[in-house]
Amino acid sequence: MIRFPRILIWAILLLSFLCCKRHYTPKPAGYLRIDFPEKIYQIYNSSCPYTFEYPLYGKIIADTSRIAESCWINIEFPGFGGKIHISYKPVRNNVNVYIEDSRTLAYKHTVKADAISETLYTNDEKKVYGLLYQIKGDAASSVQFYLTDSTRHFLRGSLYFNVQPNADSLAPVIGFFMEDIMHLVETLEWKDF
Repeated sequence: MIRFPRILIWAILLLSFLCCKRHYTPKPAGYLRIDFPEKIYQIYNSSCPYTFEYPLYGKIIADTSRIAESCWINIEFPGFGGKIHISYKPVRNNVNVYIEDSRTLAYKHTVKADAISETLYTNDEKKVYGLLYQIKGDAASSVQFYLTDSTRHFLRGSLYFNVQPNADSLAPVIGFFMEDIMHLVETLEWKDF
């Protein structure tokens, strides 16, 4: 009878175990499916010098932060943990200062942003002009914009979510609210025109 050394037997057993074992690859984490509501809009009309349409599933709340001024509001989306902060300033030969402040606030997100794209908005009939910043990546705010008539009014908005920024999981929600922001921009009117 042929005798194999014990080390050889253990080596054969270990090799056969490793060769027969299936390689397990865990599935990546998935994200929950989100059911979005139907897009129905209503008019925001108050004592402020602007009006616009916003979605029925949004709730307008006066901004009560310590730096808030008159006509600063938030459009809250309770079912999504998001809100659009809207601030308004009257223009007194200082529109360039407000535009530069908006640019600075948008580009503060460059630390976490993969890219920032700018889209120009012009509506000569309503005298509404502005710029929309789309901030890609894991930045705190994914969309910011400003609108002005360049002589009397300046309105700035920014979209935030009350969650840890994750571009992959937030992408469908950001896309959904991007349509609402574009609708707000397109329906904004100054009351004195």
